[in-house]
Amino acid sequence: MARDYRPNVRESNVISRLDSAKEAARTGALNKLYEVQEELAARIAMKLLEEQLIETKNKKELERQILGCLKILLAADEFTVQYRIAPMRTLVARPNFISLYVTAFVVEDLIKHRSIVDVYGTNEQIYSCVNQQVTKLIPMLA
Repeated sequence: MARDYRPNVRESNVISRLDSAKEAARTGALNKLYEVQEELAARIAMKLLEEQLIETKNKKELERQILGCLKILLAADEFTVQYRIAPMRTLVARPNFISLYVTAFVVEDLIKHRSIVDVYGTNEQIYSCVNQQVTKLIPMLA
C-alpha cells in the first residue's frame, strides 16, 4: 500500500514566512517610493548626468521622464513589473526591483526620447548609478 505524501509542516511554514517577508519588504519599498519619488527622480537624473552615462539637451525633461517612470512603477501590477525587469534580472546577484525597473526604462525607452542625445555605459554601470540613489532613499530590508 502506498503512503500519502504530506509536505513537511515546518518546511511549509518557513517558506510561507519567507514569502511574507519578501512581500512585506516590497510593499514597504513601494510605500517609501511614493513618499520620495520626486527627490529620487531628481537624484537619479543628476547622478546619470554627473557620471556622463546620459547626454541630454534638457535636464528638466530627463527628471520628468524618470519621475514618470517611477509613477508608472507605483501603479503597475506584479506581472507588469516582472515582465519589464526580466531582461535585466541577471545584472547583479540580489537586484533591487526599483533599480532594475528604472534601468530597464533608461536602456529601453529613455534612449528613444527626443531630448536624449545618447545613453553611454553598460547596463551594469547604469544599474549601479541608479541603485546608489535608490538605496540611499529606500533601504530594502529583505
